[in-house]
Amino acid sequence: MRTVLSRLIQSTPSISRLNATAISISGRNLCTDSNKVDEPFKVEEAETVNVPPPPTEKLLVLGGNGFVGSHVCREALNRGLSVASLSRSGRSSLHDSWATNVSWYKGNLLSNDSLKEALNGVTAVISCVGGFGSNSYMYKINGTANINAIRAASDEGVKRFVYISAADFGVVNYLLQGYYEGKLMKAAETELRVKFPYGGVILRPGFIYGTRSVGSLKIPLGVIGSPLEMALGIAKPLNQIPLVGPLLTPPVNVTAVAKVAVRAATDAVFPPGIVDVHGIQRYSQQHK
Repeated sequence: MRTVLSRLIQSTPSISRLNATAISISGRNLCTDSNKVDEPFKVEEAETVNVPPPPTEKLLVLGGNGFVGSHVCREALNRGLSVASLSRSGRSSLHDSWATNVSWYKGNLLSNDSLKEALNGVTAVISCVGGFGSNSYMYKINGTANINAIRAASDEGVKRFVYISAADFGVVNYLLQGYYEGKLMKAAETELRVKFPYGGVILRPGFIYGTRSVGSLKIPLGVIGSPLEMALGIAKPLNQIPLVGPLLTPPVNVTAVAKVAVRAATDAVFPPGIVDVHGIQRYSQQHK
């Protein structure tokens, strides 16, 4: 009995220390020494780091003051992009409010100096350049000018390039040989595939309709184009008929072309390659 009491007395300080520890745990701080005064727990404030905002995407529209190009500029601005345009006439003649938000460059696509200045800080390019005339003129404008732009953009490290080409209309190709040699796979499209294998997109619309502005005159091409698009869209299987079939390619609204072009230029997962008129219609109906 005496031995048991002796052991209990010797263990008392340990019990006291245990109680002190328990009391400290129930308070604000953990303290293993009963004689030490509790101090408030200090938390150092984290240092504020100034992280720059993500860079704004800058889009260059070649031929931005034309019928298709002006719609592309407007669509890009609506998406919050920084937009610049390069064309032979420079600033758009349109007096719409959106035009004041575009950086306009006057230059010639056949001159590398014009392209170099306009490409400064650009992350994507959309080419709406094209024209009709003699075969040699069409080849130079639709082919050589676009090839120069594709090469210059690649040299400047531009990530994506969208080329608004044209549908293959079968027998019409023989009548407009220069145009299609320049606009289709013979020249500019081939160059785009070489220089932008992962970020190059080729749109091949047929007849593009919408309201065209010729001076102060407004021409509502949708009066013809919209019904044709609906009718020829139903006749899609007929497009496969050799020579004649491509003539039944349905028209497409300029707004749809602009929407898909801007998406292809800014969406990193948009698949590279050719998008025909039916693909343009499909992509334009998607919410992205």
